[in-house]
Amino acid sequence: MRIAGKRIPTGSRSLLPVFCIGIFAGIVLMSMGKSILLKDTGIFDEYTLYRMKYMTVDGNALFCYVFRKRMLALMAVAVLATTYLGYVVCMGVTAWCGMSVGVYLAVLFIRYGIKGLALALVSVFPQIFFFVPAVLLLLGWCEGLYRAIYSRSPGVEIGEKTFVMKKLGWLGVIAAVVIAGCFLESYVSPGLLIGYLKIF
Repeated sequence: MRIAGKRIPTGSRSLLPVFCIGIFAGIVLMSMGKSILLKDTGIFDEYTLYRMKYMTVDGNALFCYVFRKRMLALMAVAVLATTYLGYVVCMGVTAWCGMSVGVYLAVLFIRYGIKGLALALVSVFPQIFFFVPAVLLLLGWCEGLYRAIYSRSPGVEIGEKTFVMKKLGWLGVIAAVVIAGCFLESYVSPGLLIGYLKIF
C-alpha cells in the first residue's frame, strides 16, 4: 500500500488465504453445529436483541472497556512478534479474525436472513473503517519486525536506532488508528445500532 508516494507496511498477501479459510471455517462450523450452538446459547436471539434495543449505553465506561481490550490485544501481538513464533502468531491472528467474521455472519444470517447481514454491517459501523486498516498495518508491522530479527533482511540491522525508531513510530500510528476506532465504537456505533434495532 502506498500513501503520498510512501510505502505503507501491510500484511503479506500470503495471509489473505488464511483469512479466507478462517471465514469459511467459521461459516461451516456454525452451519454444521447450529442446532447445538444456537439453540440454547442465546447468541443474538430475539430476546437479546430486544434487550439491546432498549438499553442505555454509558459511552465513557464502554470506551474504557473497549480501549483496554483493544490495546492489550495490540500490545500482546506486537510483543509476540518479537519471538521466534512471530510469524505463526500473525497467521493465528489472521485465522482467528477470519473465523470470527465467518461465525458472526453465519449466526445472524441463520437467525434473520438478509436482515441479519444488514445488522452485522450496522453493528460494526463506522469503526470498521479504522479497525480493518489497523489490523492490516499491525500484521505488516509484525511480519516486518519478525523478518528483521530472524531472517536478517539485507541492509537492516535490528540494533540500528533509525530502524527501532521507525518501528516504534509505526506502532504509534497503529495505536492511534485503534484509539480512533475505539472512540467510534463507544460513542457513535451504539446509537446507530440501537436506532436500527428499533426498525429491525
